[in-house]
Amino acid sequence: MSLASGPGPGWLLFSFGMGLVSGSKCPNNCLCQAQEVNCTAKQLTEYPLDIPLNTRRLFVNENRITSLPAMHLGLLSDLVYLDCQKNWIRELMDYTFIGVFKLIYLDLSSNNLTSISPLTFSVLSNLVHLNIANNPHLLSLHKFTFANTTSLRYLDLRNTGLQTLDSAALHHLPVLETLFLSGNPWKCNCSFLDFAIFLIVSHMDPSDDLNATCVEPTELTGWPITRVGNPLRYMCITHLDHKDYFFLLLIGFGIFAAGTVAAWLTGVCAVLYQNIRRKSSEEDEDEAGTRLEVSRRIFQPRRARSRSSLSLFSCQRPLSYVPPPGSLLSLLPSPSHHLGAVIEIETY
Repeated sequence: MSLASGPGPGWLLFSFGMGLVSGSKCPNNCLCQAQEVNCTAKQLTEYPLDIPLNTRRLFVNENRITSLPAMHLGLLSDLVYLDCQKNWIRELMDYTFIGVFKLIYLDLSSNNLTSISPLTFSVLSNLVHLNIANNPHLLSLHKFTFANTTSLRYLDLRNTGLQTLDSAALHHLPVLETLFLSGNPWKCNCSFLDFAIFLIVSHMDPSDDLNATCVEPTELTGWPITRVGNPLRYMCITHLDHKDYFFLLLIGFGIFAAGTVAAWLTGVCAVLYQNIRRKSSEEDEDEAGTRLEVSRRIFQPRRARSRSSLSLFSCQRPLSYVPPPGSLLSLLPSPSHHLGAVIEIETY
């Protein structure tokens, strides 16, 4: 939410008109003098209405007021001092102080504050003194709560419910001189590290630094928050606690188990692959043997027939014919010679 989304000009004109009508006299049971209105301890349950518009100092402390209406408070454009301590105020909404640009002193201590909007103090650039101590139900502050209060010199955060504080919450307070942080249940864990280091680096020593101590963890109980920067740096950055060791042990066991399962699966896959490969080799060998046997059976009868024909020729006796002497046949070679040549050729 930005300032642009706040009350418009029409609302301001209406409020100003209401102020002209109702803000010209002193509230009942209050004391008004010299631009000062004092309504201290008047058992008020609501913010007093008929407050003069030229009021510069307003005391409504020690009553039972539960809220501060921006419509009526915003009419006091000259207000510089506002004391609201010891009331029942529960929360501060956006633009509660939108019309009091000149406010210098604001006391909201000893109330029932549970939350403060980041824009509550957004227009209080002239604020010098801010006290929100003794609000035990105020558990946290937004990091931009004091973003525009650049003139702040005094800030009291004692005895609230603050457990940690964002380091950026005090970055915009260059002239801050007095800071009170004691009486809070500071949890000096790793989320507190940035703020602890900020206190060391910025040399922003709280006025009650020895009383602003840690309640957790047990190792740092009673330590001033301005001195826990280095121990926290060791614990959160370089040191491992029992949970970290357990986590690392769990991760190591998980990696070991995953590696064991992966190795087992790899071995199973290797064995299966070897079995499949061996069976495939045996099938190839059987097929090759079958082909060789078939080839032998095919070519063996041919050799047998050649051998039988050779035996047949060798068992037959050649016909002996002796031609008459002096005939032409006697000059030819003997038939036995031709038969032997034929047998040799066929045998070869």
